Amino acid sequence: MKMPDQCSLIKTCAIAVVASTLLAASLHADDPKVFDKKVSGVPAAQPEQIADNISSGEFVPGLIAEGIDLLENPSGTITRFGFLSDNKLTEPDENTYLVLDHNPGGPTPGYDYGRHFLFQGHENAGDHAFITRINLDVAHPDHRITLLTPGAQGVTGFNRIDGSTWNPISQTLLFAQEGTPTAIPPTGGIIEVGADWDAGAGAGHGLRTLYGSIGRGGFEGIHPDNQGNVWMVEDIGGTTLAAGTMPGEFGRDPNSFIYRFVPKNPSDLSQGKLQALQVQINGTPLMFIPVDAMHPTGDVLSDNQLKLHTLGTSWPCHWVTIHDTDVDGTAVFDANAAAKSHGATPFKRPENGQFVPGSSFRSFVFVITGDTDARAGVQPQLAARGAWGGLFRVDLDRNGDSGMISLLVLGDADHASFDNITFADNKNTVLITEDRGDTLHDQLNKLDSIWAYQLDKNPAKITSARFVALGQDNLAGVSGAEDNEPTGVHMSEGNPTVQGLLGTQQLNKNRAMLFFTQQHGENNVFEITPRN
Repeated sequence: MKMPDQCSLIKTCAIAVVASTLLAASLHADDPKVFDKKVSGVPAAQPEQIADNISSGEFVPGLIAEGIDLLENPSGTITRFGFLSDNKLTEPDENTYLVLDHNPGGPTPGYDYGRHFLFQGHENAGDHAFITRINLDVAHPDHRITLLTPGAQGVTGFNRIDGSTWNPISQTLLFAQEGTPTAIPPTGGIIEVGADWDAGAGAGHGLRTLYGSIGRGGFEGIHPDNQGNVWMVEDIGGTTLAAGTMPGEFGRDPNSFIYRFVPKNPSDLSQGKLQALQVQINGTPLMFIPVDAMHPTGDVLSDNQLKLHTLGTSWPCHWVTIHDTDVDGTAVFDANAAAKSHGATPFKRPENGQFVPGSSFRSFVFVITGDTDARAGVQPQLAARGAWGGLFRVDLDRNGDSGMISLLVLGDADHASFDNITFADNKNTVLITEDRGDTLHDQLNKLDSIWAYQLDKNPAKITSARFVALGQDNLAGVSGAEDNEPTGVHMSEGNPTVQGLLGTQQLNKNRAMLFFTQQHGENNVFEITPRN
């Protein structure tokens, strides 16, 4: 239900934010560029109504796959790319582009599936989440999209598969499941599978889970470095303060962590140490504080949360080991609980991150979604503590075990609820998607956007332009389904070698490809290219 007084305050704040953003952009010569073209931007987000997406005028979206596309090898209810046979949405999420030097095979023996592929995990639940491979070189609809996890009559045992990546050292694809480790049965965790088809298993080669080494958590973004370590970003929403808790109502307690898994053998991720990032504010570790009788507002309103989210500040951080298979064994464990018990620092729903190109994998940026509720965001004390979302940067020392963390972007009503992130074909431009959700869409009458940010270590010099103003597709609008969300924004050359890892160097504009998915509706996948 909308609250008129709050809505008018929100609109006033949004106008002020837009004006200040445009003024900041006019003061700096550096603007976001993609494929070497300046992003002039779309002036405003679209209202909550059926409409086509609007892209910045220098770029053209092309349809790669549609939700109605049939799978080459259906299994049980898993029959189409974006819909189960009972018409429930499959929710294809993050994309991973890979160029192989061989035909990886598939369910049709002897068929040439090409060399260029786009992989996705699907975010549906009920043990029916699955992994697909779009065979980009194949035009024939019978072989265009391959199901890599058929399961037993479509029952895969997986749920809410979100993040994905290729690990060139282990030679495997890694997929992250969101979830709740404390649920019965527990959910969340990492899936590992080879890129090649296993004819004997009728699925991706070597399919297994890593619940005993990396644990179960609400994992989303997942990224390997050139040493074989795997960084993960977790999103488990914290307790929401109840209405009437003033100040602070509708604010959410920080509850999710940034992880790094250090394997004993980089080519085998079944053993090693799981670590989580700990931030220190003025010499004191910033740790999880629950919402309970002793702490009625948890850590929602603390001074240290304010300091963490203050632009222009930086704070020491280091990795703390929270699980070691040599000490703790390989039984399934709760990674989120382990991070809390070892004093790691929780954030407000971090979703994804990327290594900064050319930083030798010592610099990493990650986004937080925040509270996704304007009733929290309009409270200045919550806005200053990340209620609208934000972008952080971690810079590690040469030893890779400690460094500094700083906030680069603090969200506002116009730039909110950051979700997926990818670097463009230069080391300074990042594309960031929004995931405002139904509540925030309704409150502000504003659909999601994809932003192009020109980064700088000095936050005052950072500029932004709206790369895509997402519309609402026909299915989402007509059926009353969840509002569309741009997800899986991914720019890559598809290089499968260690030297081709995202973050090694800036991308070559002549080889890189840029994708995103429009989720929670028709479930279509797009490639964006520069306009000639």
